[in-house]
Amino acid sequence: MPNKSLLNFSIKGCFLDNRLKEESFDSFQAKALTCFEEVKAAYHDKKLPALSVIYDQDQLTHYQQIAQTWQKRFKNVVLFGTGGSSLGAQTCIELYQTRVSAPASSPYFHFMDNIDPHTFNHLLEGIDLQTTGFLVISKSGTTAETLCQFLSLINAFQDKLVQDQVIVITEPKNSPLRRLAEHHQYQVLDHPSQIGGRFSVFSIVGMLPALIAGIDVQELLAGAQQYLSQEIEGGTHNAVQGAALSYAYYQQFGCTQTVLMPYIDRLSAFALWFRQLWAESLGKEKRGITPINALGTVDQHSQLQLYLGGPNDKFFTLVMLDTFSPAPKVNTDDPELAYLHQHTLADLMRAEQNATVATLIRQECPTRTITFPQLNERTLGALFIHYMLETMITAKLLGIDAFDQPAVEEGKILTREYLSRKAS
Repeated sequence: MPNKSLLNFSIKGCFLDNRLKEESFDSFQAKALTCFEEVKAAYHDKKLPALSVIYDQDQLTHYQQIAQTWQKRFKNVVLFGTGGSSLGAQTCIELYQTRVSAPASSPYFHFMDNIDPHTFNHLLEGIDLQTTGFLVISKSGTTAETLCQFLSLINAFQDKLVQDQVIVITEPKNSPLRRLAEHHQYQVLDHPSQIGGRFSVFSIVGMLPALIAGIDVQELLAGAQQYLSQEIEGGTHNAVQGAALSYAYYQQFGCTQTVLMPYIDRLSAFALWFRQLWAESLGKEKRGITPINALGTVDQHSQLQLYLGGPNDKFFTLVMLDTFSPAPKVNTDDPELAYLHQHTLADLMRAEQNATVATLIRQECPTRTITFPQLNERTLGALFIHYMLETMITAKLLGIDAFDQPAVEEGKILTREYLSRKAS
């Protein structure tokens, strides 16, 4: 594999006159490195399947056959799933699918990750059933939202929905979703039991939708493998530094929020994926760092005022491209617009992202940047792995388990109780 790093990190904006000093950071980094060694040992002992799955080539052979069939047959694919059952796939597919179109050789994906009846009905009324496939994903097979969507679909179309139009992905155990799929003789594929939903992007949960959408999954996995190798064996320790900085600012300066702000539209879903990963993994035992997703430049006009003028309780990561897509130069003879004359959208984007970084640092806001020459499958694979590692290390620094989510179970139980009372 090439030795060149896929992602370039700068943390100089995290060492500030009146806040964290480099010399005091050393102790936090040493503690994070100890935590990383625990993560590394677990990986080598094959106790982190969310990471080791990136080397499982056998899983792809069957998925590729399904993907080729669906690409030929369907113009649209609807994915029913929420949280980790959807966000990883959304992030991968956002590489090439826009809000209005998909590559000509691939179906257009509709992600139904919420249960607003208006949105659901609007989708069903607008699709051509004959040219639409349905993916239904729930690890546990008990997710109320996904089950209700699936039942609504079956009730709406009944015998018009043929068996090979639907694929269900769920754990290999008895569950309402598996029973429902088997009753209607829909194809059921196994969700790996040992991988939690928010860590499942490199499993069938993310890879099958990505393949159907025409994503180069081999390149995605190659980027993940390259980055993981550099972090685990190569000693680059970007994830260690990131976790140590988050923990240092949390402990010493009360930075209880972390902002991920890509200046790339195609990473807006990635910021949502990160938000779930970080929140569900770290928010436990009355501890945690609240993740905030933002998007440059648009959120300079909504959130930046708060970041600069509000409480200084946030750690910032800005994700930026080194190079941009070609764009024509603009011409104007208006003196007030002279600063735009003979510049492009790319020039403006570069100027705004650099100005935001500089302004945050001047206001003593700890700011890290991640840059890379282009966004493609390989760099996206690296980003996924980086944030999985950084999350795992931060969890150990906080003394919590990154892989459970006990607090959300109470809400699920209450929801069922409310519905049961209404039905009785």
